[in-house]
Amino acid sequence: MAKIMEQPSVSDVFRRAQALRREHPDWSLAQLKNQLVQLYSGAAFPPLHTLTIPEQDARAPEEDWTAGLPIVRRGIQFQDWKEVMDGILLSLEQTENYERERGAEGDRDEWHDREVGISEATAKGVGKWMPEELVALAEREAKK
Repeated sequence: MAKIMEQPSVSDVFRRAQALRREHPDWSLAQLKNQLVQLYSGAAFPPLHTLTIPEQDARAPEEDWTAGLPIVRRGIQFQDWKEVMDGILLSLEQTENYERERGAEGDRDEWHDREVGISEATAKGVGKWMPEELVALAEREAKK
């Protein structure tokens, strides 16, 4: 596996950890960590101003997917990829545990569905304030 040399974001590292987890579901977290450390050793550390994993918000509550971010931050500050990976894997593990125990966000009931209560208002607002040609353009793009 080729080493990563460009500066990744925290989200990039997290997505890579997810991809490796899917490719090798039999690996322990320690094996996954070792592979990620080997992959990123020598690369520039992620910037601190983008210390987030926004796409995880749809998978689990914020307190789960952000669990490892303080450890990631400390790893970046001390320039320690092992510590960065400890934080990434904590967030990954928390998200996986949440989904395994409770299902993905929005799948369990209406209370967790983020569209409940706003879909009608959104449609009304878009219909009232957005020109028809932009609505048609958005619908075409959504179909792609």
